[in-house]
Amino acid sequence: MFPTSISNAQGPPSPDFYPSSSVRSIGFNQGFRNLWGSQHQSIGQDSLNIWLDRSSGSGFKSISPYRSGYFGAAVKLQAGYTAGVITSFYLSNNEAHPGNHDEIDIEFLGTTPGKPYTLQTNVFIRGSGDSNVIGREMRFNLWFDPTQDYHNYAILWNTIEIIFFVDDVPIRRYPRKDDATFPLRPMWVYGSIWDASSWATEDGKYKADYTYQPFVGKYSNFKVGGCTTYESASCRPPSGSPSGSGGLSGQQYAAMVWAQRNYKVYDYCRDPRRDHTQTPEC
Repeated sequence: MFPTSISNAQGPPSPDFYPSSSVRSIGFNQGFRNLWGSQHQSIGQDSLNIWLDRSSGSGFKSISPYRSGYFGAAVKLQAGYTAGVITSFYLSNNEAHPGNHDEIDIEFLGTTPGKPYTLQTNVFIRGSGDSNVIGREMRFNLWFDPTQDYHNYAILWNTIEIIFFVDDVPIRRYPRKDDATFPLRPMWVYGSIWDASSWATEDGKYKADYTYQPFVGKYSNFKVGGCTTYESASCRPPSGSPSGSGGLSGQQYAAMVWAQRNYKVYDYCRDPRRDHTQTPEC
């Protein structure tokens, strides 16, 4: 049973611009490879299923590193008890810079029956997600049930901004205000499903329960459009707005305000428990 307040909610206002339409879809094998948990991965012609059970989770990684681009996938999440389980799609250079890496996250935090999934967006800069744990989390519930169908989730990243999209609706824009608070080094695209019982669901109150295994994340409609590290400096990534020069149009901004006003449930900049000297962009 999905909460009435979510299932009956009106849809978002039209952003009137759809960045996903400018990036062609690719098959999993055209852009990605298994990274770990190969026995917990099933590849179809246009889709990928990965799953977590008591023995292992699974993850995948793009073939190429990118210095900018639009990166998306359609994802369908598992219904029922999924507490402690994270299904993700993200950018990272952790393997190139262990302990000092950058990361841009879309993470679905598992839940208990009757409560909605939480979509967490996050940005780490130069290891601040490792020992120092300076996260830049913004979390949302969604205006639909993400277990009922595939929905498109995407990250647009270039040298001036990061924009997170859900079905082409911008839900968060993180502008570059200072080099120290913005990821600029090349990153790969990843996805994974894993056990994060210590924190994922209501700060670790509810843990993964393997009587409900396997926990399955379903992916399709992969979109990777951007500039790899091997391309010339003249390469230009797709734009997130009709202007082509960054930022959001008026209608995109109105759609983002709608999403944040109605569905944002946490914002690191507004958390009085946080030390905001560590996040000067706030």
